[in-house]
Amino acid sequence: MSKYLIVGLGNIGSEYAHTRHNIGFDTVEAFVEKHAGAFQVGRLAEVAELKWKGKIFVCIKPSTYMNLSGKAFKYWLDKEKVPLENTLTIVDELAIPLSKVRLRPAGSSGGHNGLADIELALGTVNYPKLRFGIGNNYPKGMQAEFVLSKWFPEELPVVTKKIAACVETIENFASIGIERTMNLINNQQFS
Repeated sequence: MSKYLIVGLGNIGSEYAHTRHNIGFDTVEAFVEKHAGAFQVGRLAEVAELKWKGKIFVCIKPSTYMNLSGKAFKYWLDKEKVPLENTLTIVDELAIPLSKVRLRPAGSSGGHNGLADIELALGTVNYPKLRFGIGNNYPKGMQAEFVLSKWFPEELPVVTKKIAACVETIENFASIGIERTMNLINNQQFS
């Protein structure tokens, strides 16, 4: 039975819940909820394991805070013996507009501290990432505040649609492979 590690990046604590920076958590929670799973407290992360179409999904929300995500990723990767190409990391991305998501089989952190820590822990940039565009609609010097802020009410319908599309992307990634899934999701425009 194929096994997949689905990693949603975010920060623990109610003050970070449902912020732009926690969209990885929100997406993984939506995936687990759709498949009637439940998170348990595990080592370095909240963990949910579920089965779907003959595949096992180990879904984690690291409890290490964003900037130390690599520690949790590496621990669960090794513990569950998941091939690196069967991992999918879901992360917020300032450089992508709110109307888009981007799936890639590899690529650098692009300045994202959570991804940079995973790269450091793994010693490679060659692992799949699903980048959830959050846009860059903030005044100069206010990047941290923007990333840690809640969605604007007018953004929520798009965010909800994109979360559903990302849940489907996780399923497609495991069932039809990354190349075909990239063709399906990368050209979609959400509004």
